[in-house]
Amino acid sequence: MRPSEAVNTYRDFIRQTVAAHRASSPRIFGSVLTQEDTEDSDLDILVEPTPETSLLDLAKIECALRKKLGVKVDVLTPDFLSPSFRDEVLKTAVAI
Repeated sequence: MRPSEAVNTYRDFIRQTVAAHRASSPRIFGSVLTQEDTEDSDLDILVEPTPETSLLDLAKIECALRKKLGVKVDVLTPDFLSPSFRDEVLKTAVAI
């Protein structure tokens, strides 16, 4: 399954999983957004952390999504991105 197909199928699960682990605003970027993803592509998800969000929370989101969706998932926050890349991602990322 391509990551874009997984997003369409599991949109609600993604939102619920992110919220359950103290983060919000899941957005996609990268090859899924440009519809250039393949079955080997990963799913890049940007989330907004809360003051309570830990690295363990982000790892749990990534693990739960990878297990349910069956695709490689990278969960990032804006602070994990370099400033120039972050600006581009924040302009183009689309809410799930």
